[in-house]
Amino acid sequence: MANGSIWKPKVSDTWQWQLRGSLNAGYQVSVYDIDLFNTPQSTIDALHARGVKVVCYFSAGSSEDFREDYSRFASADKGAVLKGFDGERWLDVRSENVRSVMRDRIALASAKKCDAVEPDNVDGFANDTGFPLTFKDQLEFNQFLAKEAHGRGLAVGLKNDLDQIPQLVDLFDFAVNEQCHEFDECDKVLPFIAAGKPVFNAEYEDKYVRNEGGARDALCKSARASNIRTLVLPLELEDSFRFSCD
Repeated sequence: MANGSIWKPKVSDTWQWQLRGSLNAGYQVSVYDIDLFNTPQSTIDALHARGVKVVCYFSAGSSEDFREDYSRFASADKGAVLKGFDGERWLDVRSENVRSVMRDRIALASAKKCDAVEPDNVDGFANDTGFPLTFKDQLEFNQFLAKEAHGRGLAVGLKNDLDQIPQLVDLFDFAVNEQCHEFDECDKVLPFIAAGKPVFNAEYEDKYVRNEGGARDALCKSARASNIRTLVLPLELEDSFRFSCD
């Protein structure tokens, strides 16, 4: 934690999201969302020195076989493979062992002086995880993540999980959303805006990348009208290109 108190992001905050490759720290934004494990402390410190807030990403609902703490997950914790990610499997969020790993990840974020965390894959109940996860199971796990983060002095973002926003908007400090424009779902994230909390949105569709028929222009007009902080980014999030609506 950078400043001794929980950061309260503003709807007007601008952002950059990069999880792979050598971090490009050159964007003039107020928030960087970066990988918890792979980002060195020196990079976080340099961003803070510029007055930039740092959000640290980790997956809370899946195991990734390349992470340093992967061996801590029991076989029973790991379910179905995430579509398109062969080394990643859904986790049983009811497991106390899974929660123990997540506590330590949040503690690592605090130790690295992150301002906030972005726990990913927190909508397993709506996916084929290999576990009989219910809406209530997911809600309790997401509430657990928020309380653990706040207990460590960290802000916390709700990643996607649109169906639980009514129950979670008061507990989370901001939202990170993917593709709400593409799927015509942005109305579901507006409770965060109404509560004075930012929505950081990323879009990947090729028509936005190429601005086909003015698609990106229309996207940005809609994003600005809704006060959503929208970026058009590569799906790999490795900074090969970036278009900002701000």
